[in-house]
Amino acid sequence: MACLALSFAGLVALPTQAAWQLEPSRSGLEATVIEITPSGPVPHRHQVRELSGRIDADGTLRLPLRLNQTDVLERLGPLPPWLAGMTELPLATLVTRLPPARLDGLAVGESLTETLTFRVDAEGVSRQEPLALRFTRAGTDRIRVTNAERIAVDGRELMANPTLRTVMALLGYEQIGDEVPVTLEATLVDR
Repeated sequence: MACLALSFAGLVALPTQAAWQLEPSRSGLEATVIEITPSGPVPHRHQVRELSGRIDADGTLRLPLRLNQTDVLERLGPLPPWLAGMTELPLATLVTRLPPARLDGLAVGESLTETLTFRVDAEGVSRQEPLALRFTRAGTDRIRVTNAERIAVDGRELMANPTLRTVMALLGYEQIGDEVPVTLEATLVDR
């Protein structure tokens, strides 16, 4: 009986780890693309909605970004048949690691700022970028995620990606600015 009591006490003492996942309806990015025109720079706001992914037990988070998550299709209308199949394919996949225990330890109303290294895989090219994010416990099963610092993507790198360059050309952007500022608003839920 003492052995059973010790085993039970040991199980109760183990920290529980939440299985956090993005809530797609409350998770997205907004980017401002500056189109360079003969009459000067013209800003255009674009959205990536329905971000989805989950933090695995080892802390790995994968975020595939697909064309059908963007507002581009709304702006372009129906795509030509040769591009239609592209809407479901990931344009890029973001991968990072954040141990779930860091999130589990937040009290309601408490915030944590973490600089995470994101690996960006796109078109067979992989690169890494550090991003500072703020995690704020909004409820017992909910955490808001926002930028902790300004985030800007290199416009030259976007135009170097053949798929993204095609999308930009379809939108009528022949040339864009060197920086594309990005804002993140996301919600993690404990599933």
